Amino acid sequence: MRPTFAALSVRNYRLWFVGALVSNIGTWMARVAQDWLVLTELTTHSASALGTVTGLQFLPFLLLAPWAGALVDRLPKRALLLATQSALGLVSLVTGLLVVTGAAQLWQVYLLALLQGIVTAVDNPARQVFVSEMVPASKLANAVALNSASFNAGRLIGPGVAGLVIAAWGTGIALLVNAATFAAVLLSVGLLDRRTLTPAPRRAGRGSIREGFASVRRRPDIKLIMLLVFVFGTFGMNFQITMALMATQVFDKGPSEYGLLGSIMAIGSLSAALLSARRANPRLRHLLIALAAFTASATAAALAPSYAVFALALIPVGLAMLTALTTANAMIQLRTSPQMRGRVMALYMAILMGGTPFGAPVIGWIGDHFGARWTIGIGPLAVGVTLAVVSVYLWRAQDVHVVIDSQHRPHVQITTGQVTTGSLPEPAR
Repeated sequence: MRPTFAALSVRNYRLWFVGALVSNIGTWMARVAQDWLVLTELTTHSASALGTVTGLQFLPFLLLAPWAGALVDRLPKRALLLATQSALGLVSLVTGLLVVTGAAQLWQVYLLALLQGIVTAVDNPARQVFVSEMVPASKLANAVALNSASFNAGRLIGPGVAGLVIAAWGTGIALLVNAATFAAVLLSVGLLDRRTLTPAPRRAGRGSIREGFASVRRRPDIKLIMLLVFVFGTFGMNFQITMALMATQVFDKGPSEYGLLGSIMAIGSLSAALLSARRANPRLRHLLIALAAFTASATAAALAPSYAVFALALIPVGLAMLTALTTANAMIQLRTSPQMRGRVMALYMAILMGGTPFGAPVIGWIGDHFGARWTIGIGPLAVGVTLAVVSVYLWRAQDVHVVIDSQHRPHVQITTGQVTTGSLPEPAR
């Protein structure tokens, strides 16, 4: 099998990939439907309300990350995923039924978004870590990239389908379709061959949360990655809000054109995921280059004079954004010991998405007071400044290089003078 799709040679991962792809299409349909519901049906184009909904969805990532990571490391991932996916399907079903029956109110959408965020705070790190139990270490980076490809294939298909469904039958039907797609994940997880899974040793007892923080605190390379993704996630990854505002306020478009923007952006994201799948050894320079490309392309999108130019600008934005996320994700997983991976990935997801509860309302406020274009412009501004500061730090360190440990795992080690501030991955206990 070609290197791009190497992980698909594993039967369990193939089943997982297919189920996740169907569910991802539904997820992106629901995102478009929810945004359209809040922006045009429950409010009069309120960017603040849209930012609040988005913030509530991601707030649990920040508040629950330490406990979620400890839970993921302590419980069987397969059983945990069956529980979280069932709960997410139920929340989606309730949301869709409220909209279809005409009973939906803004406070209900807020509450359901918060419940969805609570479950997702556990589900997300469990899904990330579960991949390492389905594939060998040599195929882990490829599997992470293919997960991103699946997610962005859903982004390519879902928004466009959602726009058509909303225009034809309304937002409630689009939300109900999403609820039905959770059955695909539950079926795929149920069909996995448990005999060929390789579960990491489960950690029990006190101190497991503290160990997760300590593991990250001892790793300057991981802390540097988390700093970059925190700024990126807080200010640069709000296109769920910004595309809706640009479509409705700047270009005066309807649900079909809005949904099409998400699909166009996914062209770049899917391309990035497939390109990343060919890289077995993601490195820091790949992350820095991707963030620089995002800064340039997002600036161009913010200044786009027409809907067509804006749509085209979203392709390189998606390419740069997904390259950065896939690279950071794979670097974190490859540099973390298996028994710590759940806690570290939960902290990583909290850093990446936990800034959204603060960033999304700020983005919404900026949209209400300064216009939709600035909701995009603040992203490349923040990322560009952070990238410049990090680049100066790395230049002053004078020695940033990759070392290979005895198991041939690449690792970025930062040294200043003769004092090493990095460390090799902890051995499995």
